[in-house]
Amino acid sequence: MSYASFAELLAAADDHGSISAAAIALECEETGADEAQVIARLSDALAVMEAAVERGLSEELRSRSDLVGRSGRALAASAPRLTDATFATALSRALAGAEVNACMGRVVAAPTGGASGVLPAVLLTAAERLGAPRERVVAALAAAGAVGGVIAARATLSGAAGGCQAETGAAAAMAAAAAVELAGGTPEQSGHAAAFALQGLLGLVCDPVGGLVEVPCVARNATAVAVALAAIEMALGGLAFPIPVDEVIDAMGHVGRSLPPSLRETALGGLAATPTGRTLASSLASGYRPHSDEGE
Repeated sequence: MSYASFAELLAAADDHGSISAAAIALECEETGADEAQVIARLSDALAVMEAAVERGLSEELRSRSDLVGRSGRALAASAPRLTDATFATALSRALAGAEVNACMGRVVAAPTGGASGVLPAVLLTAAERLGAPRERVVAALAAAGAVGGVIAARATLSGAAGGCQAETGAAAAMAAAAAVELAGGTPEQSGHAAAFALQGLLGLVCDPVGGLVEVPCVARNATAVAVALAAIEMALGGLAFPIPVDEVIDAMGHVGRSLPPSLRETALGGLAATPTGRTLASSLASGYRPHSDEGE
């Protein structure tokens, strides 16, 4: 499902009626599968996403390191103070999905395991809010995949190559573009949503404490959801980001290549290099588990 640019994807969307239809048509052409087979695979992926979120919200999960777990469940049980229930639900779903990944559970790497909480949180919450039927949510996954394919083609989806902007930033862009289509927005608005989301996370470094995809990765999934929701509202509100999304993606790739190795998933910079980050890493290396006194 890879177009070389969003401009190319937009032209295909004009021909096929939507970004998702263009993505499915390209997938059929590239793989030889028919449309029903492609949609069935997307439906399976959505089912995995749904199960991961449900597991994160319903089970008492802790990662093997004991650094993360239960935050999605805890947030879901907490009434929002300043925002509404939809926003809080999206955040809790992002945390839940990311925690399942941290606990070695089954997720859909969309685009990566470390950013796997973003897309399901946004899409499931948007679908719930909009009352969208399942087949439209499945189609929206194709739209998300098409945007992710453009980012992969023009830049990178790897934190080790481009920092966290390439993972959670890309996930936010994919989710924002897909949710705009789900909400009835135009392909052009989906492009603006992707640009709004990616610019909001441009330059974000990858700095996992102890080299584990847990801190700050799980929390960053929720942050990326917040950015995606802001991008969706701006795009559907008729705002247009002045830099074309292809150029925003190119800028993200350039920024990623400019980041020093210490800020690209090596656990040598950023939060991983703080005194507390280093202490946690040393403790984990010695076998200490920070919540082991809770009697789990």
